[in-house]
Amino acid sequence: MAPKIPSVFFKNGASIPVLGLGTWNSPPGQVTQAVKDAISVGYRHIDCAHVYENEHEVGAGIAAKIEQGAVKRHDLFVTSKLWNTYHRPDLVKGALQTTLRNLNLKYLDLYLIHWPQAYQEGDVLFPLRPDGKRVHFSDVDYVDTWPELESLVDAGLVRNIGLSNFNVQQVKRILDVARIAPVTNQIECHPYLHQTELREFCNEQEIIITAYSPLGSPARPWVKQDDPILMMDPIVKKLAKKHTKSPAQVLIRYQIQLGNVVIPKSVSKQRIAANAEVFDFELGVDDMLQLSELERSGRICPESFSFGHQHHPFEEEFRKGRQ
Repeated sequence: MAPKIPSVFFKNGASIPVLGLGTWNSPPGQVTQAVKDAISVGYRHIDCAHVYENEHEVGAGIAAKIEQGAVKRHDLFVTSKLWNTYHRPDLVKGALQTTLRNLNLKYLDLYLIHWPQAYQEGDVLFPLRPDGKRVHFSDVDYVDTWPELESLVDAGLVRNIGLSNFNVQQVKRILDVARIAPVTNQIECHPYLHQTELREFCNEQEIIITAYSPLGSPARPWVKQDDPILMMDPIVKKLAKKHTKSPAQVLIRYQIQLGNVVIPKSVSKQRIAANAEVFDFELGVDDMLQLSELERSGRICPESFSFGHQHHPFEEEFRKGRQ
């Protein structure tokens, strides 16, 4: 029997399943099956993005399950994200329409600005400078992009809008101009990186946190041999043993108990199913404390291509770390 995944409510009254399938860094050719498997075992929340270059595969998986009669479109919650090369206001609607075509959908449940920093406009996802280490920047300000997302809601193409990878000051700037407030800020969050100040600020503003890389993204393309592996951490393993659960299940449960929506990625049917088996146990106060004490500011996704950009969200913390 597939677990029933509960939902939480945004400030505007719309609901989102607390657990979703992440699709970042999923190997090409395996995403369609992963989506079908996820829906089969009870997932109703799929997180994708234009930059992942696999939305057509996600769309094929969704279409197959709808065709089978396993789900209807309104049963699903599908998120995508506006990429950095489409921040210019006149490009936003076209970028969404490309995503909708790829996903074979008429509307999205949630559309996010993927990063606050804009890149040189065009269809090259990472328009690199000659040194190959940094991208060409665009000076478009995300506060000028936001009204275009609001107009997508007005047009019925998007049900909810939000942010991703925005720091406290950047969220404040959006709130200052917003007619429709962001419902979520999707950020990296796991025991090595809690982003406590940002989470507390968003909670005060009733902006739900969606946690990506909750398992520490062990298969990320830039992983180094000596990088710590979160799922191998002695505390995580000890708690897994205590609760007769896997390290991944402990880490997913941790995010849920912090009050976050969580989107672990997998293409293995067995792991996709196991990742949803987190509603039959609870971490105790001491368990939560032990995980909170693993903080090491261990950011996995610094988007170092855009260091130097005036809107890079983590520039300050990396400068401090180098001092």
